[in-house]
Amino acid sequence: MSRLKTLSECMAERGVDLAALVTASGLDRKVVEAIVEGRYLTSPKQRARLAAALQVSPDEIHWGGPVPVDHMYGHGPQFGRSP
Repeated sequence: MSRLKTLSECMAERGVDLAALVTASGLDRKVVEAIVEGRYLTSPKQRARLAAALQVSPDEIHWGGPVPVDHMYGHGPQFGRSP
């Protein structure tokens, strides 16, 4: 099995810039930027549209996962309430 490539790697291989990907996929520019940067978890429809714009299968792209959440507020172990 071949190694999955990130969306940005697929874009670089095909010479597709962000503006061209936005146009070809029909998705909002801010959403596509966030997906390329790995800050957004895509839906199956968004994956299909982006993959089609790059002329690859959605299964060939590593879509990443959600960014871990750092809890900045709320009660922590210093209050005796740990999860």
